[in-house]
Amino acid sequence: MKFMKLGSRPDTFYTTGDLRSVSTEVSTDIIIVVKGVRYLLHKFPLLSKCLHLQRLCSECSDSSKPSQELVIQLLDFPSGIEAFEICAKFCYGITITLSALNIVSVRCAAEYLQMKEDVDKGNLISKLEAFLNSCILRGWKDSLLTLQTTKSFPLWSEDLGITSRCIDAIASGVLSFPAKPNLSYGFSKVGRDDSSCNGTASQRLGIASQGWWAEDIAEFGIDLYWRTIVAIKAGGKVPANLIGKALQIYVTRWLPNISKEGIINTQDDSESIGEITAKYRFLLESIVSLLPMEKGSVSCSFLLKLLKAGNILGASFSSKMELARRVGIQLEEAKLSDLLIPSLSTNGTHYDVDIVMTILEQFMLQTQSPPTSPPRAKARYQRRRSRSAENFDFEFQESRRSSSASHSSKLKVAKLVDGYLREIARDPNLPLLKVIALAESIPDFARPDHDDLYRAIDIYLKSHKNLNKSERKQLCRILDCKKLSAGTCMHAAQNELLPLRMVVQVLFIEQSRASMAGGIVTELPNNIKLLLGTHEDDSLRPLPPGSTAITRPTEEEWSMSGPNSPNSKLSTLRMKLTEDEDQIEDGVGRNSKLKSTRSIPAGPKKMLSRLLSLNRTVS
Repeated sequence: MKFMKLGSRPDTFYTTGDLRSVSTEVSTDIIIVVKGVRYLLHKFPLLSKCLHLQRLCSECSDSSKPSQELVIQLLDFPSGIEAFEICAKFCYGITITLSALNIVSVRCAAEYLQMKEDVDKGNLISKLEAFLNSCILRGWKDSLLTLQTTKSFPLWSEDLGITSRCIDAIASGVLSFPAKPNLSYGFSKVGRDDSSCNGTASQRLGIASQGWWAEDIAEFGIDLYWRTIVAIKAGGKVPANLIGKALQIYVTRWLPNISKEGIINTQDDSESIGEITAKYRFLLESIVSLLPMEKGSVSCSFLLKLLKAGNILGASFSSKMELARRVGIQLEEAKLSDLLIPSLSTNGTHYDVDIVMTILEQFMLQTQSPPTSPPRAKARYQRRRSRSAENFDFEFQESRRSSSASHSSKLKVAKLVDGYLREIARDPNLPLLKVIALAESIPDFARPDHDDLYRAIDIYLKSHKNLNKSERKQLCRILDCKKLSAGTCMHAAQNELLPLRMVVQVLFIEQSRASMAGGIVTELPNNIKLLLGTHEDDSLRPLPPGSTAITRPTEEEWSMSGPNSPNSKLSTLRMKLTEDEDQIEDGVGRNSKLKSTRSIPAGPKKMLSRLLSLNRTVS
């Protein structure tokens, strides 16, 4: 820290009771009251350098009482009594010491007293400006300390240009050495004390090189911090990832932990909850406005934490939509725990599903795949490859890489969404339409298997047992049984919460796989056995567990009867369902045993057509 001393006389100010005076051979003739403190001083040294005091004395002088001491009250004095006393000592020639800690207050006091050059040559204001420009603003630590002290005199500091000059000096220091680690005095203090930090010197050096200035400017209030980051970004020399790390450090420093109920963990009891919430809401919205535009400049986890805090603090709609857009750009990096954003609605869902839907929409907009193949040119025109053709090939290769990255990111996001569905499916207030919309927001190719989606549907059916038959069918339509694994098919075949059509479809697929592989045929559930009826012969009944049978027909069997052969278990089930459908359409009563099981829906034509097509595929 740099210092400047002015004056040569020793300090002769002393205190008597509630008065401050200066020890001289001449009696005092003026009393100046500052912040409740009375100063017994002399007119001559003060009025010779302070134009404001000259004007006040001329207005308050009383010629009828020349012997009475003149009393002047400085009611609107901007600084404290220490700054006034420094100005008074300068008038007396007493030695004063100036530094980054008191230069702002003394500069404001000198401006108020109008200690300018036109009043006296070599006055205090000119000396303060010279020290500020030549020393204070050229040092990193002094600039930080000076800017910190301006928050005590915000209006005066703005009018005098001290705040803007300090911000410009700090930004210039960052832009001159954006990744030089040995300039941060905050980090150097930690580095000198080996007992106060863990890790080797190289590790500390690596941490500091990621943004040596971030820890230092994190001590500013949000107003000064916002202006400082804007000035740094305007320089265009600091990488976006360093800006993002600085913002993350600042949020960690100033934004406390916030619960779902909006209770903020803070030790400041002087402010109400509403005032504290408004203050942190303004801080969060300011940080959102400072986020770099480049993808990956901040982590997706950090963005989702901001979104979660903004949802609880009641941030503006534009701020939340901006965060949702940025999360959507890099959603493949998100974690499941970060997506569980609490909802503040009284009787609504536990988690904010709508904001997740918005994030997914932004993700799908950002990951539109480019064309997968370039237009083919005729061979006779390919004698010579021009530079434009080479550029076209380069752009095509880049587009193919982008398409591949888009495909892999959609696979990750699909896995993330299925896990999110499993978590929110337990919510009893979660509407069915939101589950379907969330599941259908992922393209079909992004889900190579539907096991996780089936688990989510199973959890939802167990948590919402009041769903009717049509709602269960609507929910299960999003599931592709062909993409279920063998173990999941076994579970689905015995799941009583699933619609009967889906159970039959799962059994068809499972037994088709077993028939084509020549393996063991799975035991049919009891409700499906009743559909087949008791008049089947022993050859049509499923084999007991542990026994094997060759279910693949010979060429003669395929040629004579095909997949409609009575020896085919799949055909028998299909024919039985067809007969039941015909009976329903003709108004004929159902079988008594069929009445004791689940009733077949009135319109199974769609399911039967799918089963027929599946059976043809097997043949």
